[in-house]
Amino acid sequence: MRVFVTGLGGYLGRAIAAAAGPDDVVSGTVRESPAPPGTDAFALDVRDQAALAAALDAARPDAVIHTAYVQHGDDMRAVNAGGAAAVARAAADRGLRLVHLSSDAIFGGDRGRALREDDPPDPMTPYGATKAEAETGVAAAHPAAVLVRTSLIYGGAEPSNHERRALDPDLTFYADEIRCPVVAGDLAAAVLELAARPELSGALHVAGADAVSRLEFARLVCAANGRDPARVRAGAHPPGRPGDCTLDCSKAAGLLRTRLRGVREVLGRR
Repeated sequence: MRVFVTGLGGYLGRAIAAAAGPDDVVSGTVRESPAPPGTDAFALDVRDQAALAAALDAARPDAVIHTAYVQHGDDMRAVNAGGAAAVARAAADRGLRLVHLSSDAIFGGDRGRALREDDPPDPMTPYGATKAEAETGVAAAHPAAVLVRTSLIYGGAEPSNHERRALDPDLTFYADEIRCPVVAGDLAAAVLELAARPELSGALHVAGADAVSRLEFARLVCAANGRDPARVRAGAHPPGRPGDCTLDCSKAAGLLRTRLRGVREVLGRR
């Protein structure tokens, strides 16, 4: 399979390149971070429709995996929503398979149960709002795309931002903010599997098997790195942040060969 990954130099992009098979050809877009070895990189902004089209024509992929995003800044909406729509249009114009990476941040986390694919988005943060808008734009431009909603990504070749924060003794972690952390390699394998499954489309929750608080996640990271988990400071999440964003991943579990491990299983073995 020939795969084109936007955000190829990012945390998940690098994990996708590492998870690709020996006969797969991986290319994609980069901005500031270098591309993984053995891949073909195109330095461009995903909002640049002409440059994106030229890159896809040069790479000739079978599938596009859209991971590029920004989490803060004045251009967050333009990149996350506008860039996603541009990628979707470019992929649809060429008849290419599209896997779009979304987030549990599209939910407010106040339903009192695990969130299903048919639950309407109700984001509480500006970032979540841009990711919800991105889903709408992608679905309109490329109805056959898969919208992969995932959670905190960790366990890649280097510590993720989430892991680095967990090791910061000056931060407080929320006991009532629930997420489903997923190992980068597991998510990458699942995304590549979806790229090769054209019969699947629409929203799909793909995250780790364990729903844990930010506090428990931080303590698991500390213990796995030889730190004392008891030193992690606990607190309640402030207003304006999502609460329980547990994703119901039973649909993905029934469709995918890839097993999505829980964080307790993964970090407990380190």
